[in-house]
Order: sequence, then structure tokens, then C-alpha cells
Amino acid sequence: MTALRTLIMGAAGRDFHNFNVFFRDNPDYEVVAFTATQIPNIEGRKYPAELAGKLYPNGIAIYPESDLVKLIKDLKVDQVIFAYSDVPHEYVMHKASTVLAAGADFKLMGLNSTQIKSVKPVVSVCAVRTGSGKSQTTRRVASILTKMGYKVAAIRHPMPYGDLVKQKVQRFATYADLDKHETTIEEREEYEPHIDNGVIVYAGVDYEAILRQAEQEVDIILWDGGNNDFSFYKSDLSIVVADPHRPGHERTYHPGETNVRQADVFVINKVDTADYANVIAVRDSLHEMNPKAIIIEGASPLFVDDPEAIRGKRVLVIEDGPTLTHGGMKYGAGWVAAQRFGAGEIVDPRPFAVGSIHDTYVKYPNTGTILPAMGYGDQMVKDLEKTINKADVDLVISATPIDLTRIIKVNKPMQRVRYELEEIGKPDLEDILKAKFAKK
Repeated sequence: MTALRTLIMGAAGRDFHNFNVFFRDNPDYEVVAFTATQIPNIEGRKYPAELAGKLYPNGIAIYPESDLVKLIKDLKVDQVIFAYSDVPHEYVMHKASTVLAAGADFKLMGLNSTQIKSVKPVVSVCAVRTGSGKSQTTRRVASILTKMGYKVAAIRHPMPYGDLVKQKVQRFATYADLDKHETTIEEREEYEPHIDNGVIVYAGVDYEAILRQAEQEVDIILWDGGNNDFSFYKSDLSIVVADPHRPGHERTYHPGETNVRQADVFVINKVDTADYANVIAVRDSLHEMNPKAIIIEGASPLFVDDPEAIRGKRVLVIEDGPTLTHGGMKYGAGWVAAQRFGAGEIVDPRPFAVGSIHDTYVKYPNTGTILPAMGYGDQMVKDLEKTINKADVDLVISATPIDLTRIIKVNKPMQRVRYELEEIGKPDLEDILKAKFAKK
């Protein structure tokens, strides 16, 4: 039987994982190419031979997704696997139609084909959209489990933007590890808060190898999801975060709806800043799609060191990059803090944007008067620094989860915005985790 010639559409995350767990050593399939989108500087590279296995001694080429139709024809592709996240359902079907018209089959891969079983208990934290509040929910879960006496490792959804071979398995326990692995701003935003709380973080490319190493040193695995993707590991408890600032998205985005339908627990986050009619709408929608799941409401209270420093000032607001770009949010915690603490003006950063930051605004024109903290590589970090320092403002309000001054030099005063999850009512996450994992 001839191996099915397969192309995987991805964004340097789910695509590599699906290949590793299903296709890598499977003689029934020949993966002839990856395509890449969403993330800069991924296409034009190769998935390296060192990771691709014995069937691919030359590695596998990665092409821009814009070449998809030509690749299907030139490489005689039999099937295309769609393997990235946080896109509208309609977008997925447009891609499917494009593939079908080019002659190939179009497929999505589910939990049974792609999830790995751990020998340790697994708690997963996923979401319906990027920017819903996974990170503070994951930190809250890690804190509860640690107080229960468990050693926890957070395994983060992949963000491998550098040397894939070096990034096969990465372990982060100190700030020095962040420098050692040459992490991007996006990676630091996810890893640094865990390190601050004494939680080990694993990430990389080969998620079975990552899991097996983490199992050697911890009691419980905490899957820290990315975008609105579903967990790479079989979960003993699945927590899914929903966002009442974007009602309806829980049923119209891929694969966020998958998360909704398999969740054990929902956290409706940000109820303190959302219209309560939207909170009710999201609650009703989640219950309709998954009536067995427990629903918790939560707030994300904001903290700044000196609120009075904001009052009356002309401010530049910086937010988490992916939340504003493919997450589609026009504001975040920094914008809310600027409004709440009386900023005189939120200054539009676009006239000051340089290089790749300017290009980001061109690609995502609906971002609004907020500066996304983009930093997928050294040049983008430099462009971010130049943009901030060019801005004609009195003060910078930074709502990224990291201290930006560790990696860039800012020539203006800065106030950091911090936010943590606070559940409202009972049961809360502590009740649920103790019921599931209490020591005998």
C-alpha cells in the first residue's frame, strides 16, 4: 500500500506535535511538507532530521501557507491536516474548501489521535480564545496544588521560534534558564510568572520526551495551554477559561469549542470588568453545550504600584501581543488600568511604530490604540524598544506578565499592571482540586 502523501498546516506548535505523535514513525504516511502562518520567521526553515525520525533523514521543509495550493499540486498531496488554533469556524471551512478544490482531502485530528497518557495525574488549563485568562488560572491552580503538598510542573504549549533541535526539551527553573534558552518576550510572558512562584516550567518541541522528563521530578503535571488549543495530554481534570468580553466566541472559534465540549470545569473570567448581560449569555451558552461541567465565575483584579502616578498623565499602554493580534482584543488590563486610575490620555502608539511593530499594525489593523508587546526575535524586541522610546508620552503602563525592563531599556517612567484570578462564590477551584486530588 502506498503511503499517503500528507501536508500539515500549522504555526510551529500543534503541527509539530501531531507529526511527532502520529506521523513520525508511521510508514502509512509520508509527510511531504509543513506550511506555516501566524508566527513570523517560521516558513523557509526545515523540521530537522534530528527530530523527524528515521523516515525523514533530510528533515521536512516548511513553506509559507500562501503556497498551499501550489504545494498540493507540485508535491502530489493526498491529504492536508489542519493543525493550528484560535481561528473562526468559517476560516477553517474556507481553508477546507481551498484544499478540496485543489484535489486533496482535508482533515482535523482529535483527542484520541494526538493526546499522550501520563503516568502522573494531569490537570489541563485551556480556553475558548487567546487572552481569556489562562495564565492567571494556571497560576492559581499551581498555587493550590503546591499548598496541598504536591510538587507541580507546568508544561506550556509550544512556542519554538528558534533552533528546534536545541528546543526539543526545555526546563525553566530560574531567570538564568530564560537567558540560556534565548527566550522571546512571548515565552517569558508565560514562564516568568511561574518561576516567580517557584513552579518549574517545561516546554519545547517533543512533548512526549518533555512529559517523561517532567514525570521524574513532580507529582502532578499542569498543562498550561496556548491560544485556544486543546491539551496535548490526557487530562484527569480539564479546566477551560471563557471570556465574557467576547460572548459567542465559545461556540464560533476552532478549536475552542472542542475545549468547551470536553471540559470538566469552566472559569468565566473577568466578570468584574464585563457587562453582566454578557456574563449570563456566556454562562447559558457553556451550559447548553456542556451541561455536566461545573461553572465558576472569577474576577481579575488589577494591581499597580502607584496608581496616583497615572492620574492625569498622557500614557502609552502595552498589552500582551498575541491577545491583541490573532486574539482580536482591542484592549486588556493595561487599558482598563489607565481608565480606572484616571489617565489624562491614552496615546495612539501607531505614529511612533517602527520596523516589525509597524508591520504588525499593518497586518492587524484593528488592534486599536494599544502597543502589542511583540518579541518573536531580537529585531522585533529592538523595534519594540525603539517604538516605546519614540512615543511622546509621560508614562508607560505595561500589562505584560513580565518585567520588560529586564530585556529592553525604557527612557520613560513605567507602571506595571499585575492581575491574578479571584474566584467568586462556591465551589471554587480549591474545592474542586481538593475533592479530586486530596491526599488520603
